[in-house]
Amino acid sequence: MLNRIAVHLAADLKNEVVAELNRWKRDDKVSRIWKKDATVWTDEDEAKWLGWLDIVDEELQQFGLYRDFHTDITAAGFTDVLLMGMGGSSLCPEVLGITFGKSNFHILDSTSPAQIKSIENKIDIDETLFIVASKSGSTLEPNCFKQYFFDLVANRVGREKAGRQFVAITDPGSKMEKIAKEDDFRYVFYGDAEIGGRFSALSAFGLTAAAAMGLDVEDLLRRTKQMVDACRSGDDENSGLLLGAILGTCQKKGIDKLTILTGDDVHDLGAWLEQLLAESTGKNGKAIIPVDREPLIDESEYSHDRVFVSLVTKDEKVSDRHARLLDELAQAGRPVIDIELDSIENIGQEFFRWEFATAVAGSIMGINPFNQPDVESAKIEARKLTDEYEKTGSLPPETPFLEAEGVRLFTSEQYSQELMSADRSLRSVIQNHLSKIKEGDYFALLAYVRMNQENEELLQSIRAKVLEKYRIATCLGFGPRFLHSTGQAYKGGPNTGVFLQITSDDEFDLPVPGQKYTFGVVKAAQARGDFQVLLDRGRRALRVHLGADVRDGLKKINAMVT
Repeated sequence: MLNRIAVHLAADLKNEVVAELNRWKRDDKVSRIWKKDATVWTDEDEAKWLGWLDIVDEELQQFGLYRDFHTDITAAGFTDVLLMGMGGSSLCPEVLGITFGKSNFHILDSTSPAQIKSIENKIDIDETLFIVASKSGSTLEPNCFKQYFFDLVANRVGREKAGRQFVAITDPGSKMEKIAKEDDFRYVFYGDAEIGGRFSALSAFGLTAAAAMGLDVEDLLRRTKQMVDACRSGDDENSGLLLGAILGTCQKKGIDKLTILTGDDVHDLGAWLEQLLAESTGKNGKAIIPVDREPLIDESEYSHDRVFVSLVTKDEKVSDRHARLLDELAQAGRPVIDIELDSIENIGQEFFRWEFATAVAGSIMGINPFNQPDVESAKIEARKLTDEYEKTGSLPPETPFLEAEGVRLFTSEQYSQELMSADRSLRSVIQNHLSKIKEGDYFALLAYVRMNQENEELLQSIRAKVLEKYRIATCLGFGPRFLHSTGQAYKGGPNTGVFLQITSDDEFDLPVPGQKYTFGVVKAAQARGDFQVLLDRGRRALRVHLGADVRDGLKKINAMVT
């Protein structure tokens, strides 16, 4: 069964969407997408990034590889699986692990020493299969993760045997492939060089993880193929086209914040959608800003720059507030997309439907949805800092414009002058920063701290206060994982974001074997590089640096947001 979709649009927006769909039919654009015609977009290099269109059929021809892989690792007695990757290499596996309740499947996508140590303490090193996922093979974080855990295993069993606990997922010819072969990894699974990371969910990057956690890969692919076939149509049966036409039309009308509402069964799907949409559409001063896990408010309190999507399973009973809000939004003429999965086993259909819709929306927006120029800019800045550390043994010094109550504040010289008031207090600077929010903006909390329930609750409290006072879309991202997803839109999209970056000292640090720099240094370099690019792009950005007691620091900041 295909997952159901229903849409509720005001008459004027509905007419514009219908007109857009008619243009697509007239210009035969769906057929041209399947023929990999780059003129559907900007006629740059789009044609070489469309391997995701055919990947389900290709993987169905070799699903036995994944079945045999699962049989082997089960026989070998592995009790835990740790996948180490960033962005598209880790988000789909995370969604699958959480959705299917695989508590022995773990994800590492943070350079926070506390996060890494927490994962290390959860697993039995001797009984864990380590999966290193990196398309390019040169991404900083997965390489650091591999070095750390390979060193741990090698110290226990010897370097000549350590590779039997490791698997690589990478593109052919990458640096990671070379490392995997040199270290005698148990398996190397290959991605498709014509599929970008955020479109890789249905390739080896998602399927290897699915097999490792014991999912039926063949069944997942066969269910997904129904959606693939439906998206070949140029008529009303193509829900991917309809979804993309709505998103693209809304963005052009200034309705450019996609608010994601999920049921408990698929609550992590929004994390994957964030990356797909933000990294694909956030460029050239345009973006669809995804808003995930935001506290719910009354219909009348939402700004009018939002389109809403609800994702639930057919048999799921959603909260009364969720159901009531959807009805109120639709009755008020707000754009609402209501998606109902036949079951969680149909989640692959949503991966493909949203990939196709994103490609359609990108065409309507007049952008190349397959590149990510501003992600690279932050990586370059971070690399400069880690290179400096390798040469000198320290990061370049930095001077806060205000230090008070154990907290240091950073921004550009010009912006600091705008934020400082007569009392020169921490509270006044933070409130002055938030006062820069205006209609049509969004607020983003960028937290380079350990991702745990306690920190998330405190950050969500800050977010809720901003939402309640300013009635704008709000986002929350943990660094560095958001750098590989929403970071593209924050830097390459419109200058409508107000950013509060939160960094902290580390309680302890961990070495990166083979390097002078540590994980704490990497995290600091990534945060500083990210922040510098925001400032270079003229964003309204304030960095709040806490001490090592993150909980106490977050409580302090929370109390100042009123």
